[in-house]
Amino acid sequence: MSGIVFMRTGAINDIKSFYTDILGCEEWLDQGDCIILRHGNLLLGFCERDSIDTHGMITFFFDRKEQVDVIYSEIKGIAVSAPRMNDKYRIYQFFAKDPEGRDLEFQYFDHHIADFRTGDNLLTTRRSVRKYKNTEISEELILRVIELCRYAPTSMNTQSYYFKIIENRDLIDQLSEIRGQSSHPIRNAPIAVAICSDPALSKRHVQDGCIAAYHFTLAAWFHGLGTCWIAAMDRNDVKNIIDIPEEHYVATITPLGYPEAGWKATPDRKELSWFIR
Repeated sequence: MSGIVFMRTGAINDIKSFYTDILGCEEWLDQGDCIILRHGNLLLGFCERDSIDTHGMITFFFDRKEQVDVIYSEIKGIAVSAPRMNDKYRIYQFFAKDPEGRDLEFQYFDHHIADFRTGDNLLTTRRSVRKYKNTEISEELILRVIELCRYAPTSMNTQSYYFKIIENRDLIDQLSEIRGQSSHPIRNAPIAVAICSDPALSKRHVQDGCIAAYHFTLAAWFHGLGTCWIAAMDRNDVKNIIDIPEEHYVATITPLGYPEAGWKATPDRKELSWFIR
């Protein structure tokens, strides 16, 4: 995040209520006659002045088409029209106006877009993905994911972990059968990735590998790619398939791909107090 869009308003309380209570923005900073609201990676500022700004357009975009429909169902009374596909730009969108007449757009990109997630969005929206699109993942994108993983912490900075990119379908099919139904998600993706570590480099190679593996799941989701942690893959038959030494540790072998269409709301979580002992 490196910028804020500011606009002048003549009714700061009404505007704050509309954007927070109805559109789900959060109050990021209250400066009295100026407030800054946050929606994902968008920072939006309103300052109370004698005149107002209504030019331009404020666009909110979402991960899934269904999320646009949810917003529409909540504000369809002020929507200009129902959501529709815009084939020219490959977006699903609808328009509305805020209480002071500013143009609003709500949309979903029906194609892959560059990374955009904030830290809290990354941590709260990552899911285990078991079905994937049959879409090729570029080598450049894989390297960008692993570039982020270079910063995963290790014991004494030994950097004992490494990644095996598995694209051969025969090997992927073999790995998917190792643990029966539990490992079947591997065959649903175009690529599998083994996250491993070398005990010759670290006395804490198990922890190093597991930390790197979870780092990988987050880095992948940051770039719009799904993963699924397949456990109990630290086995000699697995190591033979992926051609690594038997003494090395396999934290997980995860499928990697673009999630199949379909949006799921955040599952219920236990109250915060339950996690503090």
